[in-house]
Amino acid sequence: MTENTVLFWKLATARIHQALHMLIVAAILVGTSPAQARDTDHLPVYLAGSGNVTLDKHIQNLLKQNLGSQRDLILVSDKQAATIKNEPIVTIGPGAFSRIRQVNRKAAVLAMLTGQDFLNGFANRSSGRISGVYYDVPLLRQALIGKAILPQATRIALLATTSSAELYDLLIDQLPQYGLEARLFIVKDDKQLIPTLIRALSYGDFLLAAPDSAIYNPRTIKHILLTAYRRNRIVIGPSQAYVKAGALASGYAPFPAMTEMAADYLHEFFETGQFPGPDYPADFKVEINQQVARSLNIPLGSKEQIVKSVQSLIENKGGQGDE
Repeated sequence: MTENTVLFWKLATARIHQALHMLIVAAILVGTSPAQARDTDHLPVYLAGSGNVTLDKHIQNLLKQNLGSQRDLILVSDKQAATIKNEPIVTIGPGAFSRIRQVNRKAAVLAMLTGQDFLNGFANRSSGRISGVYYDVPLLRQALIGKAILPQATRIALLATTSSAELYDLLIDQLPQYGLEARLFIVKDDKQLIPTLIRALSYGDFLLAAPDSAIYNPRTIKHILLTAYRRNRIVIGPSQAYVKAGALASGYAPFPAMTEMAADYLHEFFETGQFPGPDYPADFKVEINQQVARSLNIPLGSKEQIVKSVQSLIENKGGQGDE
């Protein structure tokens, strides 16, 4: 065998070894990716409950339906939540959210049954890691529920404290395109609540209530509703509970819509490692108090008709501004 032949075979052998090495590396990489994907696909979702067993079970069942069989949904205690690193935790209510944040500042948390005023600060400081599905509806939709019930209405009365007045800033800017205007009446202290409310009711065709616990709470709501009733004015909002207490109507997000949106957020988290920003569900319903409507001699359409009227108002005004 000549020297050139020996050299040729050495080079060929080296190239074969190099090619084999590259094939082995490629096989390892190809083999690893599906394994990693399978691990991600089967990461669980943890659930921190509110303490209301019936409510927690209902949300758990709805989430399971929307997440599908590939995800385990596991109820977790505060002690267990402290050790969770990469998996997301769904919290039910502001109390559960606060507890989880106390025990695990690094956890990825998706909050349910919280309001915008409660969650926004946390979400802004931890974008992608803290998010949520709001339990209520945007104030513009609440205002348009009042407009759907009282088509002749043009003026809305708003009550706030100096610290909660900013809740209405966006709404006040949005209303003119719907033929509405609003005025904010500031309550300086508890003694001024009813006198300020009376001035507000003299201005507005109806009172729009925001989820502002400084104004609307179990201690004050009876007085607010009775004062409005005696002056032949309706109250819209801030939630279903207040409709039962005597508000005429309120929009709310149904549980199926909230849990469907939460499942979409969780899918996004597993795909990208981040949650979308907190938001309201697109679907909403209306709760109405027929007894109050009859007492004030206000004709009401069905709940579905009111929702359709609100949707029509938003669509006809090009309304992306209700968020």
